[in-house]
Amino acid sequence: MVDDELAGVFREELRDLLDSLERGLLDLKAAPQDMGLVNQVFRDLHTVKGSGAMFGFVELAAFIHRFETLFDKVRAGEVPVSAELIRLALAARDEIPGLVDGVADPEGRRDAILSGLAALGCPVAEAAPVAAAVAAVGGVAPQAAASLTLEFRLLGEALGLGARPEVVLGELRALGAGAIVADLADVPPLDLLEPDACHIVWRMVLPGSVTEAQVEDVFLFTDAEWKLTRDWPESGGFDFELGAAGTELPAVEDAAVVAPVATPVAAPAATPAVAPVLQAVPAAEAVPAAVAAAAATIRVPAERLDALMDAVGELVIVEARLTELARQSRDPALMTTAEQITRLAAGLRDATMTMRMVPMRSLVGRFRRLISGLSDSLGKPVAFNVLGEDTELDKTVIEKLADPLVHVLRNAIDHGMETQDERAAKGKSGTGIIELSAQHAGAEVLIRVRDDGRGMDPARIRAKAVSQGIIAPEAVLTEAQTFALVFEPGFSTATEVTELSGRGVGMDVVRRTIEGLRGSIEIDSKLGSGTSVTLRLPLTLAIIEGLLIEVAGEKYTLPMAMVQEIVALPKDRAEPKRSGDFLDIRGKFVPFLRLRSLFDCAGSAPGEQNVVIVSSGETRVGIVVDRIVGTNQTVIKQMSKLHAGVRAVSGATILGDGSVALILDVGHLIGLGRGAATQGMAFAEVAA
Repeated sequence: MVDDELAGVFREELRDLLDSLERGLLDLKAAPQDMGLVNQVFRDLHTVKGSGAMFGFVELAAFIHRFETLFDKVRAGEVPVSAELIRLALAARDEIPGLVDGVADPEGRRDAILSGLAALGCPVAEAAPVAAAVAAVGGVAPQAAASLTLEFRLLGEALGLGARPEVVLGELRALGAGAIVADLADVPPLDLLEPDACHIVWRMVLPGSVTEAQVEDVFLFTDAEWKLTRDWPESGGFDFELGAAGTELPAVEDAAVVAPVATPVAAPAATPAVAPVLQAVPAAEAVPAAVAAAAATIRVPAERLDALMDAVGELVIVEARLTELARQSRDPALMTTAEQITRLAAGLRDATMTMRMVPMRSLVGRFRRLISGLSDSLGKPVAFNVLGEDTELDKTVIEKLADPLVHVLRNAIDHGMETQDERAAKGKSGTGIIELSAQHAGAEVLIRVRDDGRGMDPARIRAKAVSQGIIAPEAVLTEAQTFALVFEPGFSTATEVTELSGRGVGMDVVRRTIEGLRGSIEIDSKLGSGTSVTLRLPLTLAIIEGLLIEVAGEKYTLPMAMVQEIVALPKDRAEPKRSGDFLDIRGKFVPFLRLRSLFDCAGSAPGEQNVVIVSSGETRVGIVVDRIVGTNQTVIKQMSKLHAGVRAVSGATILGDGSVALILDVGHLIGLGRGAATQGMAFAEVAA
């Protein structure tokens, strides 16, 4: 019986295998003639089946064996790659987690999938097909009348490590094995019996068309010693090699390579044979490779990384406190120690944040499946291209990014993409293009979804917004502001409600989620040419570089990633104006907010104030503050549920002196500045 720890290791490995399998199937759908992809899918299926059997998931192994059989037919050119084949294989892939967890199938989905295989030329009861016989050892081609004799035994503590002889025998029967005999001659007396070892030797006859590679595949995930002998009608006999098949058991030391016993198993008396040849990888060569593979990556539960990140955050806070105490004491020894701890804390912080980074690739698989399914259901052929899969983001950002991107991609194919007839009428290719790209831009990550569809009609969006009371008829909006109306709650240009869209929910959720991640979202579109949706997101949500400011005696923090520059507030702009405040910065007008007015602070402003210019995309807004305190490492602490409605604040941090500074939501402030600049309203009235 495999213990829970090893079964957990299998489940972890299975996630990667399922991702690879799904990616291979979707790629194969786009390139059905690519035999490299066919072989990749076959290997993934074989690995899932073999690993599942090794860990005791017999039902999973039997289920996947049928698809392995079918793809073996594809490799042999007997079955073509079709849309139905891909559909059934993807459906089977979705059933694998349920088979591992022992989930029942009352609706009969698995039986329906297996029944679908029969229509593709792989009946459920059919034995696994075999490819054309390969060249024999020495270049002698096997003949149709030849038969094979196979002997095998399990090695070492095979049973204790999860080997299942009945599964191996089942796979050999699927290859056509018959006359199976169990030799019990080596079974010791009961008092000497080792319960984890298997002392039985099995002998059987296989069809002559079976290849050595097929037999080797059966033992790929089992530590076994086997001998395959081919009988020739004319010559009397010919021996293949004696093979040793081993598997690498995750998290079990010294199990990667198992050498065969020195004395080969004797052939049956009725089978003339020459001395068999031992086939094994020398331990000196194989073990270093296994050790290197194990040392390359280590799986760590996400909870441990979160705990480490929390500890590093507290360390940064304590380091800031120590630095402040050292500055106040002016003790050289203490100041030197504080500087050393600062460097160590910075290195530990960077290393921990790097460990939390996850590539965009982890999300792409589900998006490809989504686009493929929508393309089929809507009858809109779409090529889905992905750029920058290796771009990394904080794992918390990745986790919260999936749903917004699903909404954006769904809108791209449902609203943005034309039908084939519409595209043909416009002179476009019959297959639309949706591109998902990701790239680093300073301390931000830009994620962009582009399509070459019909684009967005600003006039239609404006008319719909007016009819729904979202804007006044006389409102003056730029094109970008008009496109931004699609993020308003309840807004939808769909003429009818469908399963995918039309209810006016989705894009407003996208904006709220992205703003909750301290990011921003922008739309650029050209009617008839397509639409581009750009998400700007911070690299991490845990520790950021912050600009510490002061307003009316209170300290606040602005994320440095969004700070563009700092300028002095001109004397003639010291008093607020009813028509709005602007600064002329190098020939461009930039609206600015007064935090004193926004937060309704008591007292008068100092004689000299500063304006912090923050930006999001091409939008710039100034924020008037009383004083610039400096920069600091900001450990973000989430606000309580009681403060969930305070949109101008995204979190808090603890300063070196023990006081708390609120982290301002720059995205919300930019929105206020943009609205005030557009409508010509007093900023105080906007904030109210």
